[in-house]
Amino acid sequence: MRRTPAAAITATFFAAGPGVVAVLVPYWIGGWRLHSPFPDPVMIPLRALGALLVLAGLAVIVSAFVRFVVEGLGTPVPVAPPDRLVVGGFYRYVRNPMYVAIFAAVIGQAMLFGDPWLLLYAALLAIPVYSFVHWYEEPHLTRKFGTDYAAYRSHVPGWWPRLRPYRS
Repeated sequence: MRRTPAAAITATFFAAGPGVVAVLVPYWIGGWRLHSPFPDPVMIPLRALGALLVLAGLAVIVSAFVRFVVEGLGTPVPVAPPDRLVVGGFYRYVRNPMYVAIFAAVIGQAMLFGDPWLLLYAALLAIPVYSFVHWYEEPHLTRKFGTDYAAYRSHVPGWWPRLRPYRS
């Protein structure tokens, strides 16, 4: 796929996918109102850590989406997948940086706003996300990229980032 259409599809999917899951639904759940389930000496660093998680999640997901267009010559949308296996950028540390980033952003919002309902949302969200990765994405990538994906999968964890980048 050419980069311009891939970029347009990716930008649209960014708003429709992660934008809804990591921004709109958390807003619907908690209205982004500040709650204080703990005293201020606990909430102040908790909110700061939450804000860092939200910003880090945003940076990772934007980078991962760009990587699909630039390196993979495709999109993260399953109907228009990349032509090449994407293993650069944050994909050198974890196989699912987009999902990890979305969870970081949701958990970060839970910490930032002091909203335990967002933690429940993150836990419930993990079920369909993990299922999709396990039952669709991994078998599809195995069929499409064969030994390249098998080697990558054997060196890069799916959900908890490695400390040093993978080099193929």
